[in-house]
Amino acid sequence: MVRGYRGELDLNNAQKTLCRKHAGAARWAYNYGLRRKQACYKAGQPTPSAIDLHREINALKHSEIPWAYEVSKCAFQEALRDLDQAFKHFFRKCRLKKEGTWKGTCGYPRYKSQKKAIGGARFTGSIRVSPDAIQLPRLGLLRLKEHGYFPLNSKISSATISEHAGRWYVSICVHEEAKDSQPATGDVIGVDLGIKRLATLSDGRTFENPKALRKKITALKRASRRHSRKAKGSRNRQKAKLRLSRMHARIANVRNNALHQATAQIVARTKPDQERPRVIVLEDLNIAGMLKNRRLARAIADVGMYEFKRQILYKAEQAGVQVLLASRWEPSSKTCSYCGWVNEALTLSDRVFVCLECGNVQDRDANAANNLAALAQ
Repeated sequence: MVRGYRGELDLNNAQKTLCRKHAGAARWAYNYGLRRKQACYKAGQPTPSAIDLHREINALKHSEIPWAYEVSKCAFQEALRDLDQAFKHFFRKCRLKKEGTWKGTCGYPRYKSQKKAIGGARFTGSIRVSPDAIQLPRLGLLRLKEHGYFPLNSKISSATISEHAGRWYVSICVHEEAKDSQPATGDVIGVDLGIKRLATLSDGRTFENPKALRKKITALKRASRRHSRKAKGSRNRQKAKLRLSRMHARIANVRNNALHQATAQIVARTKPDQERPRVIVLEDLNIAGMLKNRRLARAIADVGMYEFKRQILYKAEQAGVQVLLASRWEPSSKTCSYCGWVNEALTLSDRVFVCLECGNVQDRDANAANNLAALAQ
């Protein structure tokens, strides 16, 4: 089983400078390879591969790019391999679009600009991990802010450093032996996602929506306005850009933290078999279609419904829990969970479900969660 681990680095100024050099080298190699591929295509020549391009870069080190000796060769190699993969996916999407099975854009590879992001670099070869540090080629020993998170005795195929909102992170790709988890024997749980509350469960539990974007939208607008009013290319504009990116990162972190805590408590991977739910029922929502509602698009995007579903799926697989996806056309909110009567006149503004047949009065989301749980029987 291949798993990824991501942690924040605790770097000094010299290490940050060296990381920036590696990210710049990877960006330069990607742009160089894209430029050479386009030139060969226009001239009617065979398109060079990543190996051919890396040989050309090695020949340029002695004369044109002597700074390349300051960074690891992995930065050039992996960037050129990424370019080959980008073209591979581009041609695959073009073929699917001709067949009529792809509706989006094909995604032709573009040049990478430092104005958008510093980027990162990937390393292979000798990578060693300790409880509080990681050792990478040419970068040496880098301290980790979170101790004891990375696995120590597993095979590491690659490590990637990246910068985001002024902070540096490292992601490692680890090959581990898959452990056979015992099937859970607990109760069936239905999960109804919403905007007011993140999730409502059929067992009575609820998880509140942090509304990370809504709470910070005023400060975010103000920070964006300050950034746009700074002179382009000035030092003050760089400072304003960093403040804005930190605020965006803060909003994303608050949302991801709430999603991880909710999905972890629902799956309950660390609990005994009899306390873990044997089946979790979710709605297969059309998130892309829901985002077309201009009145609710921002609130729906702030919840992170697709990310919630993704986390439930992979965490449940590791915990031995079965996940069922109910049809998006299932009238779970309009159906009475006691007698089965369907209220066709129910609207989004009705937050309480009232059954005119049996007199059941229940919260709308709790009623939907009970109906989802009943689908698993």
